[in-house]
Amino acid sequence: MSAPSGNPVPSAPPSYEEAIGINMNYPHPYPVPGPGQKLDGKGMNPSPYVRQPPPANNPVTVQTVYVQQPVLFYDRPVQMCCPSCNQVIVTRLSYDSGALTWLSCGGLCLLGCVAGCCLIPFCIDALKDVDHTCPKCSALLGSYKRL
Repeated sequence: MSAPSGNPVPSAPPSYEEAIGINMNYPHPYPVPGPGQKLDGKGMNPSPYVRQPPPANNPVTVQTVYVQQPVLFYDRPVQMCCPSCNQVIVTRLSYDSGALTWLSCGGLCLLGCVAGCCLIPFCIDALKDVDHTCPKCSALLGSYKRL
């Protein structure tokens, strides 16, 4: 194989200093021994850049932490892990009269439904607040307020 006419073929690979681009005029960050000095370090000031030996290997304890996403409670049962009994459960729902129930009752009274029709909101679960409980340990897990 012949080289192109304008580019000479190098006879040897570049030296280490040429390959990584070390500037020989730039001062070294650590003392460089002269030709007559020994490499034992006597008589030379220690450099702040000299690495210290790594510390002895100490046993490392690893702790695994599981982060549970917050559970959002609505008017439907939720499958979750009960924080009280640590069982995977589907929540049991119970309905309680809340602000929306009482406001609906008051609104019907203002419209003239005072003969008992104003009590209809207390019979409708869609107007009540929802409490989520564990079916195994009966712990209250959360609530969903309509208002």
